[in-house]
Amino acid sequence: MQYFQALKLGQSRVAEAREYLNKVADGRAMPALALTDNKTDVWEPVGEESLYAFVDESSGFVLTDDSGYILALVDKNGSSKTLVQGVTGGQRKVMERQLVADGIPKFEGKVILPV
Repeated sequence: MQYFQALKLGQSRVAEAREYLNKVADGRAMPALALTDNKTDVWEPVGEESLYAFVDESSGFVLTDDSGYILALVDKNGSSKTLVQGVTGGQRKVMERQLVADGIPKFEGKVILPV
């Protein structure tokens, strides 16, 4: 796929995921990755599917605040499409109940966050 085609499709998928996550997180969702890093010269948009993952420092990431978690909607490969920073433990419980009620599956693998 050509770069601009992949980017446009990826941006569309990011926007859709962000719109949903804004409803769950009171408008705090930020866009993340529109293209996947596949270590080749082939451009691929992030996947269409959305799964949720909560990330904390035990995942190997150094968080810049002390609130606890990042919530990310990711594709099947763990590429984050949208995220919310500064999620407290209490907020996590509320958000996770909503994600489960909406049928969003939990992602169990390694999450890829924007640098």
